[in-house]
Amino acid sequence: MDILKYNSAAWDGYVERSIEWSIPVSSEEIERARKGDWEVVLTPIKVVPHDWFGDIGGKDILCLASGGGQQAPIFVAAGANVISFDNSAKQLEKDRLVAEREGLNLRLEKGDAADLSRFADKSFDLIFHPCSNCFMEEILPVWRECFRVLRHGGSLLSGFNNPFVYIFDRFAEERGILELRHKLPYSDSKDLTEAEKNELIKNKDAFEFSHTLDTQIGGQIGAGFLIAGFYEDWWNDESRPLNKFAPSFIATKAVRP
Repeated sequence: MDILKYNSAAWDGYVERSIEWSIPVSSEEIERARKGDWEVVLTPIKVVPHDWFGDIGGKDILCLASGGGQQAPIFVAAGANVISFDNSAKQLEKDRLVAEREGLNLRLEKGDAADLSRFADKSFDLIFHPCSNCFMEEILPVWRECFRVLRHGGSLLSGFNNPFVYIFDRFAEERGILELRHKLPYSDSKDLTEAEKNELIKNKDAFEFSHTLDTQIGGQIGAGFLIAGFYEDWWNDESRPLNKFAPSFIATKAVRP
């Protein structure tokens, strides 16, 4: 299976189902952003601290795997020069919808986060990469590409799953049951039975992959970044049984020296 192609189509399907990450921001939110009053998330609940950004006016920002009509339009309205880069055409369409509705100059690019070769070295001041690399088989190439296209002193803001969530049976968790099952690192394509994989395909659900903290945080450091910020976050769905025990998400700020 071509995971990149399959997950692109799966995310197009999520958009058609109007999941929360494809609901565009309102005109009121855009107007507030124009006045300097804005907020965005890397993970489900916690707002990213404003000091992680600094003044974004005039900065070149790459929203990486961040389509959906949410963060990229906010950054443009706040005065930044923004490219929204995503593997889902329909997620990018949501960005286009907001940009056209609000008269925003937002550039859209479709592609693989592990291949930013269309961008020159040191093209951006900031990369905003919310939770999405769980849909990517390999993330070390992503960190290397982010380092390459960032300018010196630029920041990579990332959100991702805490890998421990993947030790549990994902099908049992959907029924409200925590059942230890998998060894890490986990892969839907390798660790599920054929029947379970067929169920995912039947439901048009994206394939997911855990990544160790060694590749998530250590991978950023190995690419050359310095970790300058960190926090944890929870699901915004109280029906998720893990929410009773531990935060499931991590956000980092990494700086290119």
